[in-house]
Formats: sequence, C-alpha cells, structure tokens
Amino acid sequence: MIKRFFAAFALCLIGSSVIFAANAKLSPDLQSADPRSNIRVIVQYAAALPNSSLLGGVVNDVTPVTNILKLGGAVSAVSDVVNAVVCTLPVSMLETLAADPTVTYISPDRMLAARLDYTAAAVNAASAWKANLNGTGVGIALIDSGIDATDDLKTAALLPRIVYTQDFTGGDGSDEYGHGTHVAGIAGANGISSKCLGCTRSLVGMAPNASFINLRVLNASGEGSDSWLLAAIGQAIHLKKLYNIRVINLSLGRPVYESYKLDPLCKAVEAAWKAGIVVVVAAGNDGRDNSFANDGYGTIESPGNDPYVITVGAMKAMGTYPRSDDLIASYSSKGPSAIDHVVKPDVVAPGNHLVSLLAPYSTLAGEPANQVPLSYYEATPSTQPSAQFLMLNGTSMATPVVSGVVADLLQQQPSLTPDQVKARLMKTAYKTFPTTSTAVDPVTGQTFVSQYDIFTVGAGYLDVAAALANHDLATGTAMSPIASYDSASGNVYIAYDPSSTWQDTDGAMKAVWGTSTVWGNSVIDANKAVWGTKAVWGTSSLGGFSTVWGNKSVWGTSTTSADKAVWGTDSSTSDSDTDFAIDQPLP
Repeated sequence: MIKRFFAAFALCLIGSSVIFAANAKLSPDLQSADPRSNIRVIVQYAAALPNSSLLGGVVNDVTPVTNILKLGGAVSAVSDVVNAVVCTLPVSMLETLAADPTVTYISPDRMLAARLDYTAAAVNAASAWKANLNGTGVGIALIDSGIDATDDLKTAALLPRIVYTQDFTGGDGSDEYGHGTHVAGIAGANGISSKCLGCTRSLVGMAPNASFINLRVLNASGEGSDSWLLAAIGQAIHLKKLYNIRVINLSLGRPVYESYKLDPLCKAVEAAWKAGIVVVVAAGNDGRDNSFANDGYGTIESPGNDPYVITVGAMKAMGTYPRSDDLIASYSSKGPSAIDHVVKPDVVAPGNHLVSLLAPYSTLAGEPANQVPLSYYEATPSTQPSAQFLMLNGTSMATPVVSGVVADLLQQQPSLTPDQVKARLMKTAYKTFPTTSTAVDPVTGQTFVSQYDIFTVGAGYLDVAAALANHDLATGTAMSPIASYDSASGNVYIAYDPSSTWQDTDGAMKAVWGTSTVWGNSVIDANKAVWGTKAVWGTSSLGGFSTVWGNKSVWGTSTTSADKAVWGTDSSTSDSDTDFAIDQPLP
C-alpha cells in the first residue's frame, strides 16, 4: 500500500508541476482565483526592501511599491520581517507581477485563527516555583486575541505585567474573543483570584511573574490574517531588547499551503528565532481528521510545520495529579507536516479541559460549554458559573504551558539560545507512554485510536523539573528532522539537517544528543533502527506508521478550512475526560 500511495503521490506532483510550470512564483491557492476580481496578497522579494516599515508606515517611493501601483494595486504595508509587500491588486496582474525578477513568491493574505489544575503536577511545575523561578525579567510576546488586564496578570503589588500593547485589528488591545486572556493565564497567572478563604485550588500559571507583550491579531470572532501576524512578529523582534522578549506564543494558525521555505508565516517565525526569540506554536486540532484515510496524520498547521520552532501537541491529564495515566488528546494534530514531511510535534503538554482566566463579555465567555462552576475551586456546592475562570480545550492551551516553562528556564539560564532551549526540552521530556489509547466522542459515539509514535507525541511530555536540572548545551541547531520515503525499498527514513545537534558525525555527542536519548526507546522502536537505515513504517510494531501513507494523498489539498484552525475555543474538541487546568492543590 505504501508503494501504491507514493506512486499516486508522484503522479500528483507531476500533474501539479504542469499546472505551476509557468507560475512557480504563485502559491497553489492563487491558481484558481477569478481573473476578474481583486485579491489581497503578500509579495515576497529576494532582497531587503529599502525604507521598509511595519503596517501603517508605507513608503511610496520604494521601487517594488511603485511597480505595484503601476499595475493598479493598492499597498497596505511593507514588511521588513520577510522582505514583503502586502497589497491588493487585480488577479489579472498576478502573472505580470510574478514576472518581476526581484519577486520570489506571491501568496494570498490568508485568514488565520486562534486555535491548570492537573497541568502543574503533570509537568512538574512546582519544581520551578520552589526554586523561585517564575519568569521574572522575561518577556513573553502573546500574539493572540488580546489580553484583559486582570489582577491575575499583575505583580504581587498589583503593578501591571502587561508592559506593552499593540492592536493590529484596529482595536485597543482588549480581548473581545476571550482566547488570549485564557492563554496568558496558563502561561503566567499569579493565582490571586483563587486565593480566597474558601478556595480549594490555587490556579497559577507556569511563569507567574513573567511580563507580557500584548500583540492582538485576532478579532472578536477569533479571526485574523497573515499580514497582521507578520506585522506582530516584526514588532516583537523590534521590541526584543526594550522588553527582553525571549518567547513568542502562537496559539493560532492555518492550514499548510506550500513548503515552509516559501510560507511567509514560517519565514517570519524563523526571523524571530534567529533574532534570539524562542517561538512556541500550537500543532493544531485536526488529529481526528480522516478525510484522506490517514487517521489524522499529516495535519500539523502552519507555522507549526517550520522545523525551527517548538511545535506543541495536547495531552489529557485525566483528572489526576500523577502523569503516569495521562493520554494524548485524540484531536491533537499529527505529523509529519504536509509537503515537507517535517517530524512534528516536538513535544506535548497538557491541553484538555484547562481552566484559566476569563475575559468578561468576550465571545467565549458567553458560551455555556466553557463555564466553570464555583465549586470547582471553592468549598461550596454552588454550580453558579465563575466570573473569573473559563474552561477551554486544544493545542492552543498546551502551547502556553511550554511558553511559561521556557520563561522559567530562561530566568534560570538567560544565556540559552532558542536552539538550546528546544533541544533541552526535547531531551528531558518524559518518554513513558502506552502503546495505544482510545477516546470516544460522546456525541457521535465514534471511537478514535491513538498511537504513541514520533508523529503523535514527538520527543515526549514536557517535564519542567528535568529541564531545569539538565545543563547540557546543544552546539548546533535543533531543527526538527525530515521524514523521507525510499520508493525502491518501501522504507521511510529520518534525515537530519547538517546544522543540527542531532547530526552526530563523529559519535562524540551520541550519549548526550543521540536519537534514543532525545526521542526515547518507548517512542521509537530502537531494534528496527528507526533513526538509521531501516525505518520500515509499514511493519513497525508501534502501529500507526503505515496509516501515514494511505491510499489517498494527505499532502495535496488541505483537509482543513480556515475556520477549523480555531485551536481551543470551546468543548467541541474535548476528549471528554474530567481533567482541568492550571491548578496546584492547596495544602
């Protein structure tokens, strides 16, 4: 079946090359655009643009801008992050613009969207707090739907921890959707709203004293655009030194349409990474998608498909404090990534039924399925909904768990590079998993079976204590490897970038960064030399691998629409277990 699939896949690529032969600079989703219409696009250029600026500061004498104006276009922004111009122009002029030798790629300005009680115990967060590591001095750029300045996001003296706000949607930075405030609470709530005389739980985030840079790109419906995200990432880079921004949290995304080497979102997160900022991205919530008979494999969203960033999948804490019974959330998107076959996710963290901060009057606060009863954290039988907390599910919720932990790690060791942070989190991740697990949809009754392979759990389950106790320093990049297929043998192999710390050429670092050390024998069948020359997915006892290469292409047209990229907005993605969020039990 593997060989038949790849034969069909090869024919698909041949057909695509015919379609795009004269339009290699145009993204696939521009091919069918109505030539009589106008379209908003992102035009990437080979070289840096002179006098480039962020949204709202267009300089009309820049040559590329002048050329676009001559074609009847209207320019919205010039981005210095990915050397691009955001503009609206007639579809009929796309071919002419693509013929410009300085233009490298044109894509639509696509829509994107937002995508701890037992959490703290599951990832050993208390070990950081006991060591007085709480994110102090570290700035987390939260690029989301805004942040409401609740008391839980202030210092002990009730001073603001939201040190900067910019709204790319045209608003004032407040959270009309409710997603960003919830995400911020998971990353860094101080727990003040659950420190009452009758409170039974202390709802504290991973880095309860980190500062936040609030960059809003999602509106009241949880929707945004590529260009807004590009502008926000660019601003985070520009503000890095001023606010010591060391982390960017992206609990949002959209489907993959092209290689990460062309995708403007991936180029932007790489620019931030290379500027010294750890970028943490949600994997997506499409792990149940079997549209192409691939059991949810190949559903990682952009920019989580980029090999540099830390891509996070979601676990279920199962309503217990020990992590030994925790299971993968069946909706958590699986790798390898579409088109490039990047091995993702990198790590997993709790993301199901997480209780965190509520933004009053927001869209999500008004949905009954998200409400949290007062009895959840107070000694009362009252089922009245809390006015401070909200319950959401998704990889959007797992992502800030990692972002907060990264802030703690960087407080402990500020000199760490993004690659060293990623490598350490992957190496020290908890790697004991069952072989399989099942989840039943309470509405449809459908059963979902999850495998615990590298495309489902990555290098393992985030472990704060192990990461803080480890002091190994990666010497190369921590780029996620690429899965490749050998049509002659029918085998699939893992290839490392030559720059990566995983590429062990002399064996000297094998004990530190060897593949069994990082990905673990429980995740990888070492006897089959999965990372060597015999990665036979079709016969692996780990299961699931053979379903990646099904008889229908997962690498073609995206299996998800933009509105499905809302990662963690209500209980609809829940695996319906009784686990909740950022809680640390009171003594």
